[in-house]
Amino acid sequence: MKIQDYINRINYKGDLALNLDVLKHLQKTHLLNVPFENLDIHYDNPIELDIDKIYRKVIEKGRGGFCYELNGVFLSLLKAIGFDSKIISARVYDSEKEVFGKEYDHLAIIVKLNQIEYLVDVGFAEFAFHPLELNRKIIQSDPRGNFTIEKFENGFKVSKIDGEIKSTQYIFTDMKREFSEFSEMCKYHQTDPNSHFTKKRLITKPTEIGQVTIAGNTIKISEAGITVKKQQFAKEEFGKYLKEWFGIDELEIKGN
Repeated sequence: MKIQDYINRINYKGDLALNLDVLKHLQKTHLLNVPFENLDIHYDNPIELDIDKIYRKVIEKGRGGFCYELNGVFLSLLKAIGFDSKIISARVYDSEKEVFGKEYDHLAIIVKLNQIEYLVDVGFAEFAFHPLELNRKIIQSDPRGNFTIEKFENGFKVSKIDGEIKSTQYIFTDMKREFSEFSEMCKYHQTDPNSHFTKKRLITKPTEIGQVTIAGNTIKISEAGITVKKQQFAKEEFGKYLKEWFGIDELEIKGN
C-alpha cells in the first residue's frame, strides 16, 4: 500500500501525526470522498476479504464498498501511518424487526490514543464524521449529529440522538478480530435474499451539509436534514446518475 496514493484518493491535506485531530480529519475526508456502495453484489462481482484487491478497487479504481471493504482498507492505512488500531465485530440493529444482526454483521475499528479508545467507522453509510470516544457518560456532538456510546451487556451500544429520539445503531465489543473471521457474513450479505444488500443497488456519500444517495432507481439529495431532491429514473439511466454524482463508470463495474 502506498500511503500517498491513499491520502490523495481521499483528498487529505495535512500532516500525519499520531493525534486525534489527524484521525478526525482522515475519517471525515474518507467519508466525503469514498462512497458506501454494494454495486459489485448486483453485477455478480464476488467481494473477497483480500486487502490488496480491496485497495485496488477503492484506491486505484476510485470505487467505494461496504463495511468489510471500507473499514478493512482504512485500517491498513491507519496501521501504515502508525495508529494503534484494530478491527472489531458489531451487530447492526434492525429497527423493523427489533433485533440485532449476527456476530460479524458489521466491521468497525477501534483506535487507542493516549490511553483513550475511540470508535472509528467509515463503512456505515450515514454515521459520525469524527471518531467517538468509548465513554458511556457523555453525549458526543459531531457534525453529523449527537451520539452516545453506552455499556451494553458485555460490550457497548452506539446510538444517535435526534431531539428526543434515541436510535440504536449497533452493538459491539472491543475484542480484537481477524479480517478472515468476517468471511462468512461477508458472503451472506452478498448472496442471501434476507440481506438488505441483495435487495437493490445502493450507493451513498455524505456532503458537508447533507447526503447523496442512489437506491434502486431513485436518487435522493438532502441538505441540513431536508430532502431537496428525490427523483425516480429509468433503469437504463442508472449509469448516467452514477457517473454524474459519484464519478464511477458503470461499464467498468460490468467489466470487472
